[in-house]
Amino acid sequence: MIAPLALLRDANAAASRLSWDIAAVALRVFPAAVFLASGRTKMEGWRIADSTWFLFEHEYALPLIPPHIAAVLATLAEHIFPALLLLGLATRASALALLGMTAVIQIFVYPGAWQTHGLWAACFLALIIMGPGRLSLDRQLGLDR
Repeated sequence: MIAPLALLRDANAAASRLSWDIAAVALRVFPAAVFLASGRTKMEGWRIADSTWFLFEHEYALPLIPPHIAAVLATLAEHIFPALLLLGLATRASALALLGMTAVIQIFVYPGAWQTHGLWAACFLALIIMGPGRLSLDRQLGLDR
């Protein structure tokens, strides 16, 4: 076999022996960090910031959900689901919830940011399809395979 092709074959074989668990941790941690940071910007101490109410009334206005309800739901979602992803608890459900939130952001709020949203969606889809991996509370508690 031609040397570069043999090298590529050997590299692919080595990579195929890596555990899904390594990827699953990264797929949980990095998007969770983004959403948690966004959730923190919506808060002042233990209350929703005035700027959050303003943004949901003007910039993030959704067609079907009143702004005061959307602000509360988004703020809660951006704290709860990322925390669950970090723990690897209710991983598939949390990834599905954040995938839905990503779709809403893409369609109604920032349609021009499809590259970023696509990366988030890819992470969430991988977790929904493949699961949280062994380094998760889901696995340790017998909630996921």
